[in-house]
Amino acid sequence: MQAEYDLIIVGGGLAGNCLALALKDTGLRIAIVEANSREQLQASPAGDRALALAAGTVMMLEAMAVWQSISYAATAISNIHISDRGHFGKTRLSAEKEQVAALGYVITARDIETHVAKLVAQAGIDLIAPARVVGLMSGDQEICVSLKQGEESLNLSAKLLVGADGGLSSVRQLLDINQQVTDYGQTALVTTVRTTRPHKGTAYERFTASGPLALLPVEKKQCAVVWTRKKADAEALMLGSEADFLAELQQCFGYKLGGLSLIAPRRAFPLSLIRAEKMQAGRAVIIGNAVHQLHPVAGQGFNLGLRDVVSLAELLIKQHEAGKDIGAGDFLHAYAQARKQDHDRTIGFTDAVVKIFSNEWLALAAVRNFGLTLLDHIPAAKSLLTRHAMGLAGAMPRLGNFR
Repeated sequence: MQAEYDLIIVGGGLAGNCLALALKDTGLRIAIVEANSREQLQASPAGDRALALAAGTVMMLEAMAVWQSISYAATAISNIHISDRGHFGKTRLSAEKEQVAALGYVITARDIETHVAKLVAQAGIDLIAPARVVGLMSGDQEICVSLKQGEESLNLSAKLLVGADGGLSSVRQLLDINQQVTDYGQTALVTTVRTTRPHKGTAYERFTASGPLALLPVEKKQCAVVWTRKKADAEALMLGSEADFLAELQQCFGYKLGGLSLIAPRRAFPLSLIRAEKMQAGRAVIIGNAVHQLHPVAGQGFNLGLRDVVSLAELLIKQHEAGKDIGAGDFLHAYAQARKQDHDRTIGFTDAVVKIFSNEWLALAAVRNFGLTLLDHIPAAKSLLTRHAMGLAGAMPRLGNFR
């Protein structure tokens, strides 16, 4: 292992590994620093979570030669059914009407993480794990990184440091980047159910007084559940029996898919909107969940994070090929400014959906239900919503071929 690199990526999860993979053939000297061992990452319950991949995300994974090897494990979303519990409003989005193969795909995080980690290992990129970042010092020519690996201390340097180490990012904390936090007062209950009727590739988003309920197709008669409840309700449901949990879930969703039965453990995750006040400091930049954590209502968190990765990779390739400094402050500032519009739009859209559809104020309920019904009859408006769901509503990264 060498001590000097062009790029050090902190975080060996999806964002960090995808960035390394996108840059593997550039000639850049790259190291990944990960706090957990591969065995710990593989055993993490977070790997069980279902990711809703937008069509735009699949295009980016194809450009990195990732999708071709994991598509077999994904379930296509052919239709999206949006409804409001206790009200008449509903709308339906269709891949066939949009003339696309699928609106998106559902896959477990572990299926992607395992494959991407394997590709990174095959590329010969240095992995330093398990190791923790304990200090950073950014200078005019390089950034120095202090690591703790067991009882051993390591000192590395690079032109650029990328923090891709998740919501509790040590890089963000060491850079003294503050966060803006909005507590939704909600908890996401996550599990998997078996249905007595086939879902036929339909993803369901059902809005309720306490928050949205999503059932995402994963196998012929299985759906991943992301059920948002107020904190007190969620605590009661987690403390109660599986039978009581299932009965409440069935009542909330209804019988469109017939009877439901639990086939995975219940897990609970508190929900907040968290956004870093800036993305760049000195010769370091943060991406993915280190910058933004979204409510799962629109399934945009991973999709937004991967757009961070691809945008940064494309700009780094261009900067490196021009013989310019990849850690230059003006270059990183330009990247952060370029990403701001996508962040503002996606976060604003997600936050608005949460606030509008987790509210039982009668006037607002009437307006949103009229809007859903009207939307179902206006092709142009429905097409725009569909493009949002597919991750294609805004400017996409250039999507060069990273192979």
